[in-house]
Amino acid sequence: MSQLEHALGLIAEVPDFPQPGVLFRDLSPLFADAKAFRVVVDALAETIPADTDVLAAVEARGFLLGGGIAAAHDFGLVPVRKPGKLPTVADEVSYDLEYGSATLQLPAGTIRAGQRVAVIDDVLATGGTAAATCELVERAGAEVTVVSVVVDLAALGGRERLAGRSVRTLLSV
Repeated sequence: MSQLEHALGLIAEVPDFPQPGVLFRDLSPLFADAKAFRVVVDALAETIPADTDVLAAVEARGFLLGGGIAAAHDFGLVPVRKPGKLPTVADEVSYDLEYGSATLQLPAGTIRAGQRVAVIDDVLATGGTAAATCELVERAGAEVTVVSVVVDLAALGGRERLAGRSVRTLLSV
């Protein structure tokens, strides 16, 4: 078994969270294992085009992955947040997800027109969060180079919602 396979094997499945019928993929055990976390950070970093300027990491677990990649591989990091968390907001997008709806906000003064941005998150489900983040980046005048996630929940159709975009995942279930 490779180091990456071992690391991905640490992802826990939690039935009926956050609501009945949802099978939640919990990366907490992976994050708690220093070696596994580093292996996943490095594997995700390999999915990012070399000419990328900055990472847009999605709240909350995307922050952990994006922070690790940014620190280890010399990228800037922009936290894409839920409402009420930012002192200044450049833009916001509301969208639907697997079990409800949500809004994401881009901090003011972080992404500039012409930059090349990689979107980082833990899980791709319906694609709503990733699509909303891409929309925020593009409305700022930047270009999305890739959407990189650890786990793709293929049956939920996230890749289809991101059709035409470069999507990279480490595990598809």
